[in-house]
Amino acid sequence: MSEFKRIPPEQALALRAQGAVVVDIRDPQAFAAGHITGAKHLDNHSVADFIRNADLDAPTLVVCYHGNSSQSAAAYLAGQGFSDVYSVDGGFELWRSTYPAETAQGDTE
Repeated sequence: MSEFKRIPPEQALALRAQGAVVVDIRDPQAFAAGHITGAKHLDNHSVADFIRNADLDAPTLVVCYHGNSSQSAAAYLAGQGFSDVYSVDGGFELWRSTYPAETAQGDTE
């Protein structure tokens, strides 16, 4: 079974630039208010479809509010067969303060 890795926003930015999938597990209102540009919102209702349609070998970055819940979600994805999963330390809050230009609003992504 694969394990996830914890990474800082700087490493997450580099992986995203190389095409990593970014998933945000915060609540829909928080996601709509702001998220990492290009992130997909995942919740209990959408995770099964995401897993079914995902490339299990693609780098996958998991983001929450502060980097705690994303660890559980990353471990879950690793347990579902994802081979390259990362939990972003500091979550969206640290990302937003580090890379304010790399955030988007709305719930369309």
